[in-house]
Amino acid sequence: VQLVESGGGLAQVGGSLRLSCAASGFTFSSFAMSWYRQAPGKERESVATISRGSSSTNYADSVKGRFTISRDNAKNTVYLQMNSLKPEDTAVYYCNAISRFSYYDYWGQGTQVTVSS
Repeated sequence: VQLVESGGGLAQVGGSLRLSCAASGFTFSSFAMSWYRQAPGKERESVATISRGSSSTNYADSVKGRFTISRDNAKNTVYLQMNSLKPEDTAVYYCNAISRFSYYDYWGQGTQVTVSS
C-alpha cells in the first residue's frame, strides 16, 4: 500500500497550490479520502474529506471557500486545490485513505506547504 503526495512547496500569500496523492496497492474507489495537515507545535487536523464516489465532501471551517478536494478513481488519485493561501495554511499535508467501518486506515508521508508573505 502506498500513498504518495506531491505538489507541495513555497507559495505567496494569496497564491495557489495543487496537491496530488497517488494511491496504489488497494482498491482506491472503496476508500474515502482525506487531506490532513499538521503545523509545527500543533496537532494534526482534518482539512477536507471526499466520499468514495465523490458525492460528498466536507471541509474544515478554516479552508471552506478556498480549498477544493476532488478525486479521479480511474487514476487512483485525490487532489487538493488550495487557493487564496494564508500564512496559517503552512503545514505538512498528509493524504489519508480509510475504508468503510475504518477497517483499514492508510497514510502518506506528507508534503510540506509553506506560505510566505
